[in-house]
Amino acid sequence: MSTPVLTDQAVLHSPLFTNDATIMGILAILLGLVFYTASSEAPFWRKFYMFVPSVLLCYFLPSLLNTLGFVDGEKSQLYYVASRYLLPACLVLLTLSVDLKAISRLGSKAIILFLTGTLGIVIGGPIALIVVATFVPELVGVDGPEAVWRGMTTVAGSWIGGSANQAAMKEIYGAGDQMFSAMVTVDIIVANLWMAVLLVMAANAKAIDAKTGADTSAIDELKEKVSSFEAKHSKIPTVADLMLIVAVAFGVTGAAHLFADNVTPYFVEHFPNMGKFSFHSKFFWMIIFSSTIGIALSFTKARKLESVGASKLGSVFLYILIATIGMKMDVTMIIEEPLFFIIGAIWMVIHAALMLGVAKLIKAPLFYMAVGSQANVGGAASAPIVASAFHPSLAPVAVMLAVLGYTVGTYMAWFCGQILQSIG
Repeated sequence: MSTPVLTDQAVLHSPLFTNDATIMGILAILLGLVFYTASSEAPFWRKFYMFVPSVLLCYFLPSLLNTLGFVDGEKSQLYYVASRYLLPACLVLLTLSVDLKAISRLGSKAIILFLTGTLGIVIGGPIALIVVATFVPELVGVDGPEAVWRGMTTVAGSWIGGSANQAAMKEIYGAGDQMFSAMVTVDIIVANLWMAVLLVMAANAKAIDAKTGADTSAIDELKEKVSSFEAKHSKIPTVADLMLIVAVAFGVTGAAHLFADNVTPYFVEHFPNMGKFSFHSKFFWMIIFSSTIGIALSFTKARKLESVGASKLGSVFLYILIATIGMKMDVTMIIEEPLFFIIGAIWMVIHAALMLGVAKLIKAPLFYMAVGSQANVGGAASAPIVASAFHPSLAPVAVMLAVLGYTVGTYMAWFCGQILQSIG
């Protein structure tokens, strides 16, 4: 029996790092460097992060490892572990802090604009696909994991609920890694271009509000209430506090897996036609269960865990997940598929036009429009940035609305996916 000979081509394409523990260490170092520099007071880094969002680097730097051949994102199991264990735990911790009563007290205009933003994403994607497919019909009617509509569901997940919901939609609708790679790039670039527009508008908020006749007295009230609430409730977490957070996060994650393992076979056996609604997907039931339990816990004493950093730990899990997603990306994909950018741009224009139109109609302050939009499109990672452009004490308000985005994101992104599926 002859010994296999390793060809030059095989050697060329063999990744430098194959041990997942080593790769995880590299990803952790990259994330640490991003957040260390992002929080630096050095003039260079402050200017750098004014133009390059930290979340973009959390995707981009790991993607270079894959693109340049240092790791093989396809063979690594890190994404599987992060998506099955850290993602549901992250969803629990992010929805745990939702205060539906406090959000309702923000006023009907804030909620109307937030929901308008969600509606703009849900209908904008399908409309954008129909418009572009009119000129490029081969974009629709494609089956398999690389179908455009599948990739668009991940953008819907990101623009309604954030990166956690984006990863959920990838698994629920089975978007291929190449398609996902291209769509993540579209998502980040288009979303951050829109955020730049919002920041420019924020700098001229007084003039814009005066022109539209918006009543901004509620904003001043919010500034005072939010500042006093933060000062009253925050505290330094103990080891016991952190262990309780871990217990809730992974306890619910374990229950979510158990639930999915039992419910999925039931639907497969008794409702064979429900597969098109994702009811045959264990991942779907796991995400739905985690999000629902997180919301339910927000009405209990478990919500107090937010004061000791529940959502912060959830964000740590989220950024690890983002890094593992980035590791599967090939950044050269975007050069090959410029049509996806056109779809993303039309999609965002529909969202923006709807937001601006409704804000003018109900004479809402620009703050509500900007934060309502970014709470959808950017989530908790960037909504506070936009809110802080109006006033630093308003950042928690943006987080509150962004948490609402996490709450409705899974359900509405799934619904958008159903519409996209019917078109594509």
